[in-house]
Amino acid sequence: MTQRVTPRRHGTYGIDAPYGPAFMAVVAALEFALAIIFDNVRNLLAGLFILPILGLYLHATLRGKFVVWGELLDRLNLRGDERILDMGCGRGAVLFMAAQHLTTGRAVGVDLWRRVDQSGNSLEAAQRNAVAEGVANRVALHTADMTALPFEDDSFDVVVSSFAIHNIGGHAGRDKAIDEAVRVLRPGGRLMIADVRATGQYKARLAELGMSDVARFGMGWRFWWSGPLAVTGIVTATKPERRN
Repeated sequence: MTQRVTPRRHGTYGIDAPYGPAFMAVVAALEFALAIIFDNVRNLLAGLFILPILGLYLHATLRGKFVVWGELLDRLNLRGDERILDMGCGRGAVLFMAAQHLTTGRAVGVDLWRRVDQSGNSLEAAQRNAVAEGVANRVALHTADMTALPFEDDSFDVVVSSFAIHNIGGHAGRDKAIDEAVRVLRPGGRLMIADVRATGQYKARLAELGMSDVARFGMGWRFWWSGPLAVTGIVTATKPERRN
C-alpha cells in the first residue's frame, strides 16, 4: 500500500469553468452598483446572496476538490504498480495526485486542452505541473477525445475523471465516454467519476454495461460547485472479472 498523499499542491491548476465565477462576480458588482445608485435594498440583498455562492465555487475549484480527491484516491489502497487513466485531466489536478501514489506504475492523462473548461488549460501547463509535483517520470499526457480513447482494451487498472465528461455535448456523447472508460478498464479495475451533473446518466450507463458495485453519492459542502443546489456527485464502479 502506498503512503497517503497530501492535497497541498506545488503546481498551478487554474479555475474550472472560469466564465462561471467571472459571470457571478460581474452580476454581484452590478447589483451593488444599482443598490448604491437607486438606494435599493433588493439589489443589495441580491449582491450579498451571490457572494457566498461565488466563495463556495472558488473554494471548490481551488481547495475543496484536492481535499476530496485526496480522500478518494486513498480509498483505492493502491499498490503502486497500477496504470491509471484520467479522462479530461486538464492541468493535472487529479492526475498528479494519483501519480504520487505510484512507484513503478504509470498515470496517463488525456485532454483536448480547452481553456473554456479550465483557465490556462494547455498541454504545456500540465507538463510544467508534472515537473513541479515531482511526477514527470510517472506520467504520460495525450491530446485525445474522451469518446475515442487511443488505448487498447483492458489497458488500465483505474480510470478517473473530474468535472470533465459533462462538457461533452449530448446524451449520446456522454454515454460514449462512459463506454470508452469501461472498454479500457481491465477486469477487476475500478472507475471513479466526479461531476457537477449527469451523474445519474453515468450510473445508469455503467449498470447497462454490466459493471458491478455501481454507486453514486455526494461529497458535501467541499464540492458545492455553484451553491448548495449543485452538489457534485461521485460515481464509482468495478469491472467484473471474466469468467472462464
